[in-house]
Amino acid sequence: MRKIIFLITLLGLLTGRMAAQSVTVDAKIDSLQILIGEQTKITLEVSTDADKRAIFPVYTDTIVKGVEIIDIAKPDTQYLNDRKRLLIKQEYTITSFDSALYYLPPMQVLVDNKPYQSKALALKVYSVPLDTLRFYGPKPVMAAPFVWKDWYGVMACGILLIPFGFLLVYLIMRIFDNKPIIRKVKVEPKLPPHQLALQEIERIKAEKVWQKGMQKEYYTELTDALRGYIKDRFGFNALEMTSSEIIAKLLEVNDKDAIADLRSLFETADLVKFAKHNPLMNENDANLINAIDFINETKVQEDDNAKPQPTEITVIEKRSLRMKILLGAGIVVLSIAVIASLIYIGTELYSYFA
Repeated sequence: MRKIIFLITLLGLLTGRMAAQSVTVDAKIDSLQILIGEQTKITLEVSTDADKRAIFPVYTDTIVKGVEIIDIAKPDTQYLNDRKRLLIKQEYTITSFDSALYYLPPMQVLVDNKPYQSKALALKVYSVPLDTLRFYGPKPVMAAPFVWKDWYGVMACGILLIPFGFLLVYLIMRIFDNKPIIRKVKVEPKLPPHQLALQEIERIKAEKVWQKGMQKEYYTELTDALRGYIKDRFGFNALEMTSSEIIAKLLEVNDKDAIADLRSLFETADLVKFAKHNPLMNENDANLINAIDFINETKVQEDDNAKPQPTEITVIEKRSLRMKILLGAGIVVLSIAVIASLIYIGTELYSYFA
């Protein structure tokens, strides 16, 4: 019985040792000695079962103080023993800028959340030896070669300075020159009164509003056209007078026969507007013809071939406050542009020749 217990215990110890040996962690460094600024690589290897998960250490900037990490490569995974085992390699590129002997502590790997550590490493960093026999001292500062592309901005500013300068001088002269603005304006001649009236009657005739039952609107527009003609032709304000007053005034200055038909037109218009009279269609046409006849009989005779020429008048205006503000704003903007261009050109020339 004691022998059986001893064998079982021994078997358990051997099994645990084999399990403990199923994970191995090893670290290697390519070069134990480097010069300041040179690089070397640390290779961290983990061997474990394929069904286990390994987590490698993550470094931010340094492994230890003075040893900086330049790059961390992606892990390289290999399957072994019919894919039963894994061999994972992780490379860390390191460097140092201080000469010293550095102790690199063991690197810890988690396998199924259980920590395993590699062996410690060492790195010796040497300073660069100075060859005094070949040291010739500091070299003089070399002038940069001339490149046209570097001077495009200066040339553009120089070219723009010319029109900007002329425009600035012009605006300054304008704002200090307080003379009034003189403009020539062409005034188109006004049509004679009879032509304006006949155009209005033609419009009324074309619309034929009396055929739509709008008798009052028709006679109102027709008499208004005649009132406007009488005002411009005979010189009294027919627009503010009654029909009888207009007829009485016309009798003083015109032929009675020419006014007879006009009197009939005004009487019919008053009946339509104030007594709701409904004239016949031929009566409407007759009144339209009477209005045209009255205008033709009383118009001022003129040469039909003579075309009135536009009149040119001179308008003198004082410079407005708005114009002065615009001139002042233009002077300020151009002054800033000119000064900025001069400063930029001067700075570039000074930097080049200094």
